[in-house]
Amino acid sequence: MKDINYYNTFIAVADDCPVSAAEIPQAKGGVKTVPVIQYEMISRSPYAYTQADVLFEVHAVRNGIKEEEKDLERERFFSRSQACLRTSSLGKRYGWGIHHNAEGKMALYAVESEVYRKLLQDRSIKQLKAMRSSRKG
Repeated sequence: MKDINYYNTFIAVADDCPVSAAEIPQAKGGVKTVPVIQYEMISRSPYAYTQADVLFEVHAVRNGIKEEEKDLERERFFSRSQACLRTSSLGKRYGWGIHHNAEGKMALYAVESEVYRKLLQDRSIKQLKAMRSSRKG
């Protein structure tokens, strides 16, 4: 399986992110959306998961994959190309920066936080932006 994780990287919020202070994504109609699952995983256990872990767990939760099926399904899941967390609503819509440490494990930082600002100015790590929501401008 190809390594799709980021290392020593900070993904800042998108240029067209509509919020100036981070918001916690909410379930819709009692159903956990992709950003809710991503937020819960990363915020509850900072620097515990890689991008691959989060992408697959979202897939597993949303598709009701049983624990005993996960190894085989993970292989199947990553045999196809997957969108990275630069496309996540966490950075596009909700105002969360994602820091990936040297081991590829992630933590979230609110756009208005001091830590976010420090990570944004840290030239020792790779700087990326979340994808824009629109193609305009």
